[in-house]
Amino acid sequence: MATAIDDAFGRWDRAHLHQFELADGRRIGRLDWEDGEDPDLLDGHKLTLGKLRGGDQFVYTFDLGDCWAHFCTVAEQRIDPLEQLGIEPDQPLPYWGWGDIPDQYGRRWDTDDGETPLPPDPGLADLPPLQPGWGPNRRR
Repeated sequence: MATAIDDAFGRWDRAHLHQFELADGRRIGRLDWEDGEDPDLLDGHKLTLGKLRGGDQFVYTFDLGDCWAHFCTVAEQRIDPLEQLGIEPDQPLPYWGWGDIPDQYGRRWDTDDGETPLPPDPGLADLPPLQPGWGPNRRR
């Protein structure tokens, strides 16, 4: 499930610790802490979320330093993967979503150093003039 959520958010650096916290307080995650093991964290390599039922809620936290927390609710009805995805996946996959995907490290553009002010928004001016309204000579 962690992989499916990370796929949905376009995360590419998955070397960070993560965990699931269930409504009953149980925590499931990776047990490879550098500063010793957390005795209250259940081993995510041995457990699944298969006992969750429709309407159950949990929190998935990616990168326990930056704490990218996701509040999740199990859908009341199962989907038909052939109908929604066109395939029968062998693992959970994202199949619906909306909004912008934030960069994993908070960058606003490719070479963002975190201190440079935002550049002016070129709108469509930086596109080649292949469509109406594109290019530097577009009408506003």
